[in-house]
Parts: sequence; C-alpha cells; structure tokens
Amino acid sequence: MIEMTPITIEGHTFTAITVRLPKTNFLAVTSDKGYIMCGALDVGLLNAKLKDRKIIAGRAVGVRTIEQLIEAPLESITYEAENVGITVGMSGKDALLKML
Repeated sequence: MIEMTPITIEGHTFTAITVRLPKTNFLAVTSDKGYIMCGALDVGLLNAKLKDRKIIAGRAVGVRTIEQLIEAPLESITYEAENVGITVGMSGKDALLKML
C-alpha cells in the first residue's frame, strides 16, 4: 500500500509518503526543494553519481513511521543539503524547514 498525505510543520506543508513493503516500510517527506528519507536512501550514490543534479536530501536510520522520521537525527546528508545549512545530527523537522 502507498500512502501520500500532507503534513504541516510550523505552518508549512510537506508531503509524507509511506510505502508498505514486506517486512519494512519506505518513508519519505518532501518539500519543493528537497526531502528526507529512511535508511533506504543512498546518500553516497546521490553525492557521487548524481552530484550534478544538486539533490538536497537527508537520511535517518532506524525509523518506522513518518513521525519518527521527522523527529530522528539525520545520519547522513547530501553535499547540497550541507550547502543550505543542514547538518548531520539535525532533526528531520529542522532539515525540512531549511528546504523551504
């Protein structure tokens, strides 16, 4: 099952996406400029092979719900995320607010 729902953080609307897979969930929250995702995100690939796309993204690991993804500290981020002030350890919520 795939769920897409709007969520509001400090008055700003983002899109939360949950894909229920066997034995795991794929989670993402996106803005118009970037996104955060669960551990399925390959930040190394984005930084190495897709660097020219300038993708703003961050990854949190060990999360099972959108709520956990928003609250969890980011374990890794893309170079472009760093360029907009996002840091490793920042909460997903704070990172999303920098993606406006």
